[in-house]
Amino acid sequence: MILVIDFGSQFTQLVARRVRELSVYSEIVPFKNGKEKILELKKQGKLSGVIFSGGPHSVYEENAPKIDINIEELGVPLLGICYGLQLINYMLGGKVSPAKNREYGFEKIKIENNINKNNPLFNLIGREENIVWMSHGDQIQELSSKLTIDSLTRNGVISSFHHNELPIFGLQFHPEVEHSLCGKEIIKHFVEEICQDKKSWDSSSQIENAVKSIRETVDKEGKDTKVICALSGGVDSCVAAVLAQKAVGDRLLCLFINNGLLRKNEYNEVLDRFKKDLNLNVKGVDASELFLGRLAGVQDPEQKRKIIGNTFIDVFEAETKEIPNAKFLVQGTLYPDVIESISLHGTSVTIKTHHNVGGLPEKMKFKLIEPLRELFKDEVRRLGAEMGIPQDMLARHPFPGPGLGIRVLGEVTKERLNILREADAIFIEELKKQNHYHSTWQAFVVLLPVNSVGVMGDGRTYESVAAIRCVSATDGMTADWTKLPYDFLAHVSSRIINEVKGINRVVYDISTKPPATIEWE
Repeated sequence: MILVIDFGSQFTQLVARRVRELSVYSEIVPFKNGKEKILELKKQGKLSGVIFSGGPHSVYEENAPKIDINIEELGVPLLGICYGLQLINYMLGGKVSPAKNREYGFEKIKIENNINKNNPLFNLIGREENIVWMSHGDQIQELSSKLTIDSLTRNGVISSFHHNELPIFGLQFHPEVEHSLCGKEIIKHFVEEICQDKKSWDSSSQIENAVKSIRETVDKEGKDTKVICALSGGVDSCVAAVLAQKAVGDRLLCLFINNGLLRKNEYNEVLDRFKKDLNLNVKGVDASELFLGRLAGVQDPEQKRKIIGNTFIDVFEAETKEIPNAKFLVQGTLYPDVIESISLHGTSVTIKTHHNVGGLPEKMKFKLIEPLRELFKDEVRRLGAEMGIPQDMLARHPFPGPGLGIRVLGEVTKERLNILREADAIFIEELKKQNHYHSTWQAFVVLLPVNSVGVMGDGRTYESVAAIRCVSATDGMTADWTKLPYDFLAHVSSRIINEVKGINRVVYDISTKPPATIEWE
């Protein structure tokens, strides 16, 4: 197996996933337990390679995460990514310092001459220049005498190296993300050729394992224990509900709550499909007035998320207090939600709170079941397809738990929600009509908390600005803005401005993730 040592990167799980895609088992451990796990696996003869993840810290900080092990006596190949590269250099006597030119997003690296003769990690790439994905503010100031440079960025920053004698390699960029063009090749070569690990792991048993885990967890509380599933209308909660249904059958009750923050006509349409197409036991609850009342006057996005999360739980508890033995709450939490919300292994930083992760109250009636917590969106879609969920339901774009509450920037009111619903419906309608919907990962409209001057019918207007957001991604961990045709954007803008009263200006968001997130709040 390949062991991934987590130093707090937002992409650590993605590293392990890239290895799993090669049918090789991979496991993540926090850096504090890294030495112990390495020694344990070596003793068992199960360790074929180690990967140091990236992380938000600087290796020269007093309390920077480190691992107390002699990497030159590791006995298996080692690959360091981003912070991992800097840590390897630091551990071998080199120096790291803040970068004069920080590098985030796309970057071009120049492969040094004769690299293929010296560094087998790049053997199969064969390109002099590669586009990679960077996310770092530090750089190598002095390279250890035991290491050799393999590539540089346009700014002269060392972007990869190899040890002069041992199978130790470092990459300043992130090969695990989709946007590093040579990334998958590098990981594949490291795993299969350098670590010589064999294909021995099969993910086809994920459904069976998830169903078994849910059933055993629930049955520990008694055979008459009931399970509540929080349906949002999206892919994640849908797949989680079907898994739970397979596990506990008619002991599952699904609640689909109208929080007043859903898209146009979504409440009735989704409720109908869950009942007819998936045969789920679903109860619809209209709690829109309660949610909007609690959100009145609130502008801070984190406060909005927590209010929405707490209100969801309040509604669940109110709706289920008369249901005997309702002890579990199933949620469709995914790994990207988790790593943006909490420090899963103790070193990652919180990006934003998701209502179904960090926004839950400390004391609540239910115990959580999150069968998709370690998976990514595309993996969840594959599980759903294997279970027979209709493709059009699985192909829906991601929709955040807090709904339009975080797409109406600033205070959330009925009037602003209705303006956003109409604009968003036009955008999605045109994406589907002109065959752009399924070629993008996520698309939506954001209503900004600013007004702009306009002219309509020879008169002055002072109305809201709407931002269109459309991104391409595979797993949501990184994303690039979608290059929609100009004439399409012009048509959408014209429709929104002409048909939606309250908007007189439309802009297009061309930010990548990172440094931006997909959602604005």
